[in-house]
Amino acid sequence: MVFLTRRATFSASHYYWNDAWTKEQNEQVFGRCANRNGHGHNYTLEVTVAGVPDAVTGFVVDLKWLKDVMEREVLAAYDHRHLNLEAPEFQDGKAIPTTENIAIAVWNRLEPAVTSGGGATLSKVRVFETPEIFAEFRGGQ
Repeated sequence: MVFLTRRATFSASHYYWNDAWTKEQNEQVFGRCANRNGHGHNYTLEVTVAGVPDAVTGFVVDLKWLKDVMEREVLAAYDHRHLNLEAPEFQDGKAIPTTENIAIAVWNRLEPAVTSGGGATLSKVRVFETPEIFAEFRGGQ
């Protein structure tokens, strides 16, 4: 089994807010991140697939294909977007766009495309909010 990782970047804004809480509760728990105007990050996304290299090409997956899947499924939806307002997973308070929830949402967007592409499985997704902070999701494990 070989693990292959591709990296991409995107810029997006968000805020943290729980509609079930008062303004004061949100501000107490989320601090400045509760500002409803939002704030932005330059995120780094790492997508790792796992598989056996093809006997002819030596590839686990074609890197151009993986880049196109990441662009279509994630970057087109998240890059230069306000996640609370424009990403269906986070609109209307469905989920708070924390780094952890973004990693889960990215997995949910990528897993069907990677699985149907054949030859590899999605192994993990890492989303870096800053160089020091990232969340990693490995599916239902």
